[in-house]
Amino acid sequence: MSPVPRRAPADFTPWPEHDARRYREAGCWTGESFTAMLRERVQRHPDRTAVVCGTRRWSYARLGERAERLAAGFARLGIVAGDAVVLQLPNVAEFLAVCFALFRLGAWPVFAQPAHRRAEIGHFCRHTGAKAYVIADLDGGFDHRELARQVQAESPSLQHVVVLGEAAEFVPFESLYEGPAVALPPEPQADQVAFLQLSGGSTGLPKLIPRTHDDYLYSVRASAEICGLDAGTVYLCALPAAHNFPMSSPGTLGTLYAGGQVVMCPKPAPDVAFALIAEHRVTLTALVPPLALVWLEAARSRRPALASLRMLQIGGAKCGDEVARRVQPELGCRLQQVFGMAEGLVNYTRDEDPPELVLGSQGRPISPLDEILVVDEEDREVAPGEVGQLLTRGPYTIRGYYQADEHNARAFTSDGYYRTGDLVRRLPSGHLVVEGRVKDQINRGGEKVAAEEVENHLLAHPAVFDAALVAMPDPYLGERSCAFVITRDSTLKASALGDFLRARGLAAYKLPDRYEFVERFPHTAVGKVNKRALRERIAQRLGAAPAAAGADAVPARDLPTPLDLSL
Repeated sequence: MSPVPRRAPADFTPWPEHDARRYREAGCWTGESFTAMLRERVQRHPDRTAVVCGTRRWSYARLGERAERLAAGFARLGIVAGDAVVLQLPNVAEFLAVCFALFRLGAWPVFAQPAHRRAEIGHFCRHTGAKAYVIADLDGGFDHRELARQVQAESPSLQHVVVLGEAAEFVPFESLYEGPAVALPPEPQADQVAFLQLSGGSTGLPKLIPRTHDDYLYSVRASAEICGLDAGTVYLCALPAAHNFPMSSPGTLGTLYAGGQVVMCPKPAPDVAFALIAEHRVTLTALVPPLALVWLEAARSRRPALASLRMLQIGGAKCGDEVARRVQPELGCRLQQVFGMAEGLVNYTRDEDPPELVLGSQGRPISPLDEILVVDEEDREVAPGEVGQLLTRGPYTIRGYYQADEHNARAFTSDGYYRTGDLVRRLPSGHLVVEGRVKDQINRGGEKVAAEEVENHLLAHPAVFDAALVAMPDPYLGERSCAFVITRDSTLKASALGDFLRARGLAAYKLPDRYEFVERFPHTAVGKVNKRALRERIAQRLGAAPAAAGADAVPARDLPTPLDLSL
């Protein structure tokens, strides 16, 4: 098998014209913009509820009217097509209204996460030359206005800070609805950039991902169809609304496309989310695996609250087999595994899939035009069924990050394949099984240990709530493994876990060399376990006081997480 050609350094460019023509002819790209999509839904069912936020219920007509008025307000601030606007709002109805307002102007929302702080927000503002920054006054006890003051002092392009709530010296959000009428520019073309999404990596500052109306709406439409969305769908937006998963897979945008109802959930803790599910008869929601574990535990005493839930999606990171098996019996709804990335490719398990694929795979791609390669370290395709690195290209997978020539030369091949960084196996059915990340693979003296495999075995122990395996430095082997474990039983010992893993037939070299018992994991802004923080933690601990291999470690109780995972 021949190696994949490597990409030469270049600026980000759109899809080559021959590919663009193919995607249009296949009906993937229809020429519809987000503005046209919302307008058509408003015309078709103006009085139907589009968004629920607390006690507020916005009809489709109300959402459309709010977006138009906000577009005029941003225009009065001088926002024009091609301007970047950093958007950092919690899960509120205004998030969607601002999105559609900026889409109407042809301006680019930059989708920051609620947990981002000065380093990330400052980077987004300076890298894009952002002209405005939209925030809430307070969120989760954090004052974003003080953050805005710091960022504005360091970002010459940042002219306006718009604040939902008490604005202090900034622009009050409500003032955008007021003022004289202005002539809005022509509507954007579907092949133009609609927004900048963020890469989901856990190292360094996120890269910016340019998505067009055409390519993203194709992903939204196809996702809505695969997931069976219709006018009766009630979607609970429990994860941060700006994250790609709850936005488009099928998420809030897919629900609005289908004419359904979006319920904004201010926090994903069961006591909040379960009440909203019961009150609004929610049929669909999406979680990352750590939250799914919390919901499973809480559902033991609150199962009736979930009676309306038809399907739970789990994505953002691999769902372990042991967790997957618990969803239907304990939550009473179907499981759908979702594996995708903000750069493009999305995979789903389907309703018609046999149980072994729903429980044991991360789905197959949305589109027949999604091209998949599974390659070795030399970019040669591996034999069918073998583990390799996932490369992909297609009608909704980008061909380059925004203003990142040097990184693009590493992240993309010369013929447009995106290097996802995921290790996968491809089944004969076309379904993918995620075996880990390239950087998650621990090289223990030449023996390769896939973190997800060991984590799944640990999760099978009845006293283990969650587990994360990371590499720790070792002067002899180069790397050893450390298992961070959240337990249901504080008396659990490392020796008992070692015996359990041996009884399950795990190879000796795969047994964790060390255990750290913790109360919670750190998470990235999009809810994934932050393994970089765990690696740093154990490296610091070893530098201070190296422990014997396999010993019980002192619990690390102070690992922070931006997600509230309390029951």
